[in-house]
Amino acid sequence: MAYTTINKSSEHFNTKLYTGNNGTQAITGVGFAPDLVWTKARNGTNSHLWYDKVRGVHKYIRSDQTGAEGTATNTLTSFDSDGFTVGDGDNGNASGANGVAWNWKAGGSGSANTAGSIDSTVSVNTTAGFSIVKWAGTNAQATIGHGLGVAPSLIIVKNLTSAVNWLAYFKPLGAGKYLEFNLANGSGTSNTEWGNTAPTSTVFTVGNTGSTNTSGANYVAYCFAKKTGFSKVGKYIGNNNADGTFVYTGFAPKYILLKKDGGDGWWIVDDKQANPYPNPNVQMLVSNTNATDNTSVSPFIDIYSNGFKLRSNWSGVNGDGSDYVYYAVGQSLVGSNNVPCTAR
Repeated sequence: MAYTTINKSSEHFNTKLYTGNNGTQAITGVGFAPDLVWTKARNGTNSHLWYDKVRGVHKYIRSDQTGAEGTATNTLTSFDSDGFTVGDGDNGNASGANGVAWNWKAGGSGSANTAGSIDSTVSVNTTAGFSIVKWAGTNAQATIGHGLGVAPSLIIVKNLTSAVNWLAYFKPLGAGKYLEFNLANGSGTSNTEWGNTAPTSTVFTVGNTGSTNTSGANYVAYCFAKKTGFSKVGKYIGNNNADGTFVYTGFAPKYILLKKDGGDGWWIVDDKQANPYPNPNVQMLVSNTNATDNTSVSPFIDIYSNGFKLRSNWSGVNGDGSDYVYYAVGQSLVGSNNVPCTAR
């Protein structure tokens, strides 16, 4: 069987490390023109800053805070062909900062989408299963077009106008559950956040809450769909053992976001910060706080050609009988029959 490399992480997702200069700096080597850039100073207690091309340059939101969208001319100043440019207002570019940027490729500044009952602006990369969606709230249950062509498995939403919690939908939890992306608590149950309705191949549903669809507010959503050999959203059960749960993804993860449903942080592992990769011996950043790299548990996780295995009995990632959700993205060899070849 012939195998070809497709959906390469370097073409659709990449992690980039950089050193802050407290001025203007072009960050290159991403490998593509990013449409979502998420930055953080690894050695400083600065906020996680999210920038995207749909909202435009100078606009940021912070995943460790509830605050509305901010505007500053010295944060991200341009999206470039092989990266992006930041000023001294980007936390990862402060003097002495060890910056990290997680980068996703969507489809540029976006275009009109009328698939839902509310019109949206959508920037989409159907190959990678990622889209950025923006809309204006109506304070009534509604549907929003996402452009993916398949149902998203993970949706992260932020109210851009008001100081309210970020919201996350995970397919393994169902549309009657939600997680708050800026908090370490467990999932909540509600018929209104997602309208108790699972996303379809064209739209997702929002209720009349401040987190997803109140009148007079603007919103942004980041939508992720499962793609064989490239990305997966799933769930696993911990066993409180250093010989921990193995999670099959079908590819070698380059980035993993983990969350305990019963309550703990949103932990991040990636191939650039891990020391060494593919067998990280430190905990990585947590997206819902401004904390620096956490090194209190070692080892943390092993990365394999077809998934990852927990190597800690720490309850934040591997408590006995606890449920965890995750999003992973990476790269594998995929054959013409769309079946991954994980031996590399």
